[in-house]
Amino acid sequence: MPDPRVIVALDFDDSLSAFALASRLDPAKCAVKVGKELFTASDAGFVRELVRRGFRVFLDLKFHDIPNTVARACAVATRLGVWMLNVHASGGPAMMAAARDAVAHTAAESGPPRPLLIAVTVLTSLTADDLAATGVDSTPEEQALRLARLAHAQGLDGVVCSAHEAARLRRAFGAGFTLVTPGIRPEGAAAQDQARVMTPREAVAAGADYLVIGRPITAAPDPLAALDAINASIARGGSA
Repeated sequence: MPDPRVIVALDFDDSLSAFALASRLDPAKCAVKVGKELFTASDAGFVRELVRRGFRVFLDLKFHDIPNTVARACAVATRLGVWMLNVHASGGPAMMAAARDAVAHTAAESGPPRPLLIAVTVLTSLTADDLAATGVDSTPEEQALRLARLAHAQGLDGVVCSAHEAARLRRAFGAGFTLVTPGIRPEGAAAQDQARVMTPREAVAAGADYLVIGRPITAAPDPLAALDAINASIARGGSA
């Protein structure tokens, strides 16, 4: 059975709420994402407990600092047993290389499987006007491709990108480069704070490997039923 494509975003500000939601999910049907909000409200023990419960954990802390600091943070994350973690591609080649080496060396020395290391390209909340305000004279698609090339050249496993960039990146880097796409909304769901969104079916058709989905599942009356509906729509090519 292939790995489930859905990564449920546990975007809560306390660990009790996050655990309550996780207890209603099936780790055979999804991975889970722990981001800045939840990690700040809890601690590394929370991540270890999710791993103990059988979840594949995407630690979404978007490390972006000098190479040595990022390398050390990635080493600690690797020892937690997470399935995937990320850095910002805009941190540059040296920072990404340091992160890559730290993950590989720590996994080899400490025993956990080497997690996937991916790089954030352009946040799905950003528009061309937002990029221009920061001095980037490119469209989100152009900037995402530029940063993805940097990540690929440094041997990272893939990138976080909008599903709107997935097809172009898939053509550029082939099947072995992991594409993780936030901004996924089932048909009819509100875009909320995402500027560039797609349905699960559209994202998979565009080349996405994993789909980060939060509120359409976590705020549903029955989160597992909502997850099942999304998984089923992906499997049959539907639009849910």
